[in-house]
Amino acid sequence: MDLPIKEENGFRYIESGGDGETLMLLHGLFGALSNFEGIVNRFSEKYNVVVPILPIYELPIFQVSVTGLVDFVTKFVEFKGFSKVHVLGNSLGGHIAILYVLGNPDKIASVTLTGSSGLFESAFGSAFPKRGDYEYIKNKTGETFYDPAVASKELVDEVFGIVNDRNKAIRVVATAKSAVRHNLGDKLHNIKAPTLLIWGRQDTITPPFVAEKFNELIENSQLFFIDKCGHAPMMEKPEDFNEILENFLGENSYQKVEA
Repeated sequence: MDLPIKEENGFRYIESGGDGETLMLLHGLFGALSNFEGIVNRFSEKYNVVVPILPIYELPIFQVSVTGLVDFVTKFVEFKGFSKVHVLGNSLGGHIAILYVLGNPDKIASVTLTGSSGLFESAFGSAFPKRGDYEYIKNKTGETFYDPAVASKELVDEVFGIVNDRNKAIRVVATAKSAVRHNLGDKLHNIKAPTLLIWGRQDTITPPFVAEKFNELIENSQLFFIDKCGHAPMMEKPEDFNEILENFLGENSYQKVEA
């Protein structure tokens, strides 16, 4: 992935500029662009892949919440002038995607959720953030994946840096607490767009029963489990993930519908 970060009108993002439909990727609390490298590389020519960098650490502290981030995404889509988007979210990004979809159904071509929060999530627990303990952060980051080796030193260093920055750590905790309070169980039936659920069968943060509940509550949804895979399938099993996603996007092209 070799796309420059653009800075315009208070937004920071990457955009592939592909000729096709827009695929917007929403990242979680930890990691951002690197989490989606496999998707960007696979889809950046056929689709206009765009990844807004969510301002988790930049929003005024009183706006630090899931809804504050949804407002940001809404303004970003308006700024870019996208008529319709395929939206994909991982973890907290899935939570934000759901709320964006509920508020802007006419803008949505399809929804893809992977390891999404919104119903149940078990993150760092009451011990987070444990500052200054690199091994603890390394182990916790490794637990995100079925194979801890997927947690590269760069990723661990990034998480460690966030946890040890007091301003960032406070915002992570505030955002995470906001997500837990903002349970979406009674709203999911309002999602009418085609929805794809891709889950790691060994996800310990949003376990398989969470995916099954999403599948039950979102009427027009289909669920795929990937074995030997944790909370971030697009990172841990990129080929399997991308094959499922490619088929789904092809089936739900809004250009075909409009034609």
